[in-house]
Order: sequence, then C-alpha cells, then structure tokens
Amino acid sequence: MTTYESRTIAVSIDRGWREVYDFLSAPQSFARWASGLGSGLERRGEEWIAQGPNGPIRVRFTPRNDFGVLDHLVVAESGAENANPMRVMANGTGSEVTFTLFRGPGTTAGQFAADADWVSRDLQTLKALLEA
Repeated sequence: MTTYESRTIAVSIDRGWREVYDFLSAPQSFARWASGLGSGLERRGEEWIAQGPNGPIRVRFTPRNDFGVLDHLVVAESGAENANPMRVMANGTGSEVTFTLFRGPGTTAGQFAADADWVSRDLQTLKALLEA
C-alpha cells in the first residue's frame, strides 16, 4: 500500500454552502476560476474534455449530491490519473471550500509547493467571483 504526502487547501466564502455547491457542481463553471483545469471544457458522454497545460485532458466529475462532494478525476493524454478530492461545507452562514492536493511520484518538493500555490490562487479567484 502506498500513501502520498497531501495538503488540504481551504477558502472561506461569504455565500451559503448550497449556493456555492450549485455553482461548483456545474462543470462549465470551472473555466471561470480553475485555471489548472485548462480551457475549453466540453462534455463527451460521462466525461469532459479540456486543453490542459500539458495537452488534452479528460475529467470525470462526481455526480450532484446532498453532501457537498465535488471530487473529480483528471486523466492526462498519457493516461496518468490525478484524483482531486474537493468539498463544500457550511461555515456559519457562509461556506468553506476544501481541495486536497496529493504529491504524486516524481513530484519534487518545489513542484508540490508550486502546485499548492496554484490551487490556492484558483480558490481565491473562486472566492472573489462568488463574493462579487
């Protein structure tokens, strides 16, 4: 069994959790804030296709649910898979969005830190978008 170093990155948003979840559960909304997911997200059957930073990617999103789960699996053109656990939960009358980043094999400490910074910037973009 293998486990990887992880980092959970969170942002508080001054909007109700259900409203934030409704926005985030529509894959089309990711293009407005998630720069790491690429651009041009188009639905193809059960998957979404986008142009990622290193070529085409396929994305599978967790179906809508009552628990605030927004997990998604990103599959690179090479076939490499990257699981992305994501949640929205109530935080008082607002919400908390969390994203867990895993340090995969071959990822240096510097790359992992840069990835965490990228996720943090994307979550800050989400916050600004939803609080505007």
